[in-house]
Amino acid sequence: MRVRRAGDAALLIETEAPHRLHAAVRDLARPEIVDVVPGAETVLVTTSPGTDLGRLGALLGDLTLPKTSATGGEPLRVPVVYDGADVDEVASLTGLRREEVIERHSGGEYVVAYLGFSPGFGYLTGLDESLHVSRRDSPRTAVPAGSVAIAGPYGAIYPSSSPGGWRLLGHTSVRLWDPDRDPPSLLQPGTRVRFEVESAGEGDLGAAR
Repeated sequence: MRVRRAGDAALLIETEAPHRLHAAVRDLARPEIVDVVPGAETVLVTTSPGTDLGRLGALLGDLTLPKTSATGGEPLRVPVVYDGADVDEVASLTGLRREEVIERHSGGEYVVAYLGFSPGFGYLTGLDESLHVSRRDSPRTAVPAGSVAIAGPYGAIYPSSSPGGWRLLGHTSVRLWDPDRDPPSLLQPGTRVRFEVESAGEGDLGAAR
């Protein structure tokens, strides 16, 4: 790991395991640490004014990382209607049958690595390697909120309507982002997620296409 100062009250740590490092720093619960923000290859640690960044950086650089970044408790269960516009294309790209794509996507357990792109957009690790496909060559100008998607090694759920180039597998009625909720984002780094197959018409599902 490489630890660098980021201004007068923060450290930026470059690491190959940002999700696990985030969990380790979070578990320290040190009073001088104000926030811990994981990214794809870095973790930003912000601190209270006057913190000895040299001493804290040495401590964080020697941390033993946990085997997983997942938090405790039951995983968040997300019902999905697999009616996405790209299911058949994903099947073609991977050489799988449509049913196999659905089985492999819904059969895994995911962990939120970090949030980015838009408020409440969680990058989910744990996607079956057979489903690792690239983003679309031409992004859509509008992807509906609740769309369940994959791209590269990640899974995701669009928390709000936005442009996007991820491959759409289906949709869910689960509300990922609610400004009136505390915290507004249902997903947080370390949250465990499981997708459950739901037929169209079951529950209170709105169209996501």
